[in-house]
Amino acid sequence: MDIRRHELRAAYDAQLRGVTPPGGSARIEQDGPLTRVVGWHRGFVTGPRDLGVCGAELDTLIARRRDYYAARGEAVEWKTRAHDLPADLTDRLTAAGFVAEDSETVLIGRSADLATDPVLPDGVTLRRVTARSDLQRIAAMESTVWGEDWSWLADDLTARIENAPENTIVLVAEARTEVVGAAWLVFKDGVDFGGLWGGSTLKEWRGQGIYRAMVAHRAQLAAARDVRYVYVDASADSAPILTRLGLHAVTTTTPYVWSP
Repeated sequence: MDIRRHELRAAYDAQLRGVTPPGGSARIEQDGPLTRVVGWHRGFVTGPRDLGVCGAELDTLIARRRDYYAARGEAVEWKTRAHDLPADLTDRLTAAGFVAEDSETVLIGRSADLATDPVLPDGVTLRRVTARSDLQRIAAMESTVWGEDWSWLADDLTARIENAPENTIVLVAEARTEVVGAAWLVFKDGVDFGGLWGGSTLKEWRGQGIYRAMVAHRAQLAAARDVRYVYVDASADSAPILTRLGLHAVTTTTPYVWSP
C-alpha cells in the first residue's frame, strides 16, 4: 500500500469505525470494544480495527452479541474490514453461525477533486428531497434494483432527516415522474468525511452518467462544507467507476450476518 492509501486508511480507522446516529427509535450502545445499534431494520455491530481480545475470549464476545439479538428475535450484521485484528475474526464469526454477504471496497477521495458540475442525460433532473412520499418512492426504486424488500429504507431516511436535517442530504434523479436513481450524503459532526450512500440507478438507465452526476454533486456539497474527504462502501459494479473518478481503495468490508 502506498503512503497516500496508508494515510487514508489510518484516517478511516481513526474516524469511521463508529455509527452515524440513525435517529427514530434506534439507539447506539457501547459493549466493551464494540458499538451496536438496537431498533434499526436489523441489528448492527462494529468495532475498532483491533478488538483487543482473541481466542476463547473473542468467541465469548461474539456469542454474547449474537445471543443478545437472538433474545430480541432480530438479525444482526457484524461489519468487518479486511485489515481487522485479530486476523481470525471472520473465521470465528462463521463458527458462531454468522454468514458472509457480498464484500465491498472502501474507497476514499478528496471532495475538492471530485466536486465537478453534474452532467445528466436529457430529461433527467436531480433534486434534494425530504418528503415522506419521495422517500417511499426511493425505497420502491431500491427494491427494484436489489430484487428484495427495501421498504424499511423510507423509515430509515425519514428518521435520519428528522434527527439530523443538516447532516443528511437525500438526492433523487427523476425522468419526468419516474425515480431512476437515488443517493444520499451523510455528515457527522467533527469528522473529516462525508459518507456517500445509496448510489443506485435503475438498470435501464445505467451507463448514462447518472451515478457519476450524483457523486459529483455530493462532492460539491461536501467541499462547500469544508469536509475534506468523501468515502463509500462500493459494490463490484460501482468500484471501477469510482476509481476512475479518483477515489482510492483502502480496504474491503464484508458484512457477517446472523439471522434467527
